[in-house]
Amino acid sequence: MKRAVRGTMRHLGVMRGSGTLSCGGVALGAAGYDIDGYCTKPGEVVGSGEISMAPAELANALGRRDLELTTDDGRVFALRFSGSRHDARVDAAHADITGGLPAEDEWGR
Repeated sequence: MKRAVRGTMRHLGVMRGSGTLSCGGVALGAAGYDIDGYCTKPGEVVGSGEISMAPAELANALGRRDLELTTDDGRVFALRFSGSRHDARVDAAHADITGGLPAEDEWGR
């Protein structure tokens, strides 16, 4: 009898670049991104990574809903920051990408 493998995630690759972070259509500032893509099950791609911005702009973005990162090459990623920042001088925070990621077969390895 075959047993199902549970909890397997496959790393698809990394996307890096820059763009603009906005909330509700209002630009919050320039942002850099470093996103790892994972396939959790066929057809389901999730992303996790780091968003970097000027410290004051990042502080303004943390805790907001409806965040979007529009990349310089035209992609639009929905995201949420996961966790909180305790040092106002830090210019990066961890984010979960919740929408707009490329399909599994579009990731370069």
